Amino acid sequence: MTDPLARIADALDRLAPPPPPAADPMAHPAYVWDGTSLRPVRAFAPQPLDRLKGIDRNKAVLHDNFARLASGVAAQDALLWGARGTGKSALVKSVVGALQAEGQAIALIEVVTDRLDTLPRLFARIADQPRAYAIFLDDLGFDAAGEARALRSLLEGGAEARPANARLVVTSNRRHLMPRDIAEQDSAINPRDSIDDQLALADRFGLSLGFHALDQDGYLAIVAGYAAAHGLTFEPADAIQWATQRGSRSGRVAWHYVTELAGRAGKTI
Repeated sequence: MTDPLARIADALDRLAPPPPPAADPMAHPAYVWDGTSLRPVRAFAPQPLDRLKGIDRNKAVLHDNFARLASGVAAQDALLWGARGTGKSALVKSVVGALQAEGQAIALIEVVTDRLDTLPRLFARIADQPRAYAIFLDDLGFDAAGEARALRSLLEGGAEARPANARLVVTSNRRHLMPRDIAEQDSAINPRDSIDDQLALADRFGLSLGFHALDQDGYLAIVAGYAAAHGLTFEPADAIQWATQRGSRSGRVAWHYVTELAGRAGKTI
C-alpha cells in the first residue's frame, strides 16, 4: 500500500510545481528579476525612439550613456525624475531597444523594487557575462532611511557594488527620492539625518535627467506621432478635451487617447 504521507506529498507537488529554471542571461532582450531568479520578458516591444516627442535632449544623453556601457567603457548610473506620465519609463525601454537594434550587446533587467536587498545576488549572476545590463528600478521611492543607505552602498563604495557591465537606471516622481512624509519614518532618530540620506543617494547618480509637464503643443505633437504610426486620424479639440477631463497633459495621457481612437475605429494597437 502506498504511504499516505507520500501521496499527500505528491499531491502538493502537483499543486505547487517547482519554479521554472532561471533564464539564460545571454538569451533574451529583457528580463524581470524577482529577487530569486531572472525571468524573460514575454514580449519586449518598446516604442521606437523617434516616437517619443519633446524629450530630445534626454533621449540623446541616455542613449549615449548606455551605448558607452554596451561598448565596455565608462558609463553613469542614471536617475530619471519628474512629472508622472512624461516618458521616463518608456525612454529607458526605448533606448535599450534602439541599442539592440543597432547590434549592441545590452539587455534590460527590471527589478521588483521591494527586493532591493537581493541585488547583490543579481550582480553575482551577471558579473561574468559578456554583455551589458541596464538594471531598471521603476517608480522608486523609500519608506525607510535604511533602504536608501543600502542602495547607496550598491551604487558606490560598498563591498557588493554593481559590476562593471551593469549600471542602474532609476525613475522617480521626486528628484531627491524623498519619502512622502519624513515624519512617518519612526526609525529615524533625527529627521535631518533621514533627509541627508535621501540627498546623498540622489548625489550618487552621475546622470540626472528631469522630465517636465507638457504644454498643449507638445501634447498634441505626441498624439499626432502615435496616431500617424497607427493609421489613425484625430481632431485636436477632441484630444485636448480628453486631456482636460483627466487633468493632465502627458505622453501617457496621449497614449490612452490614441488607444481610445483605435477602439472607436475598431482597430487593435
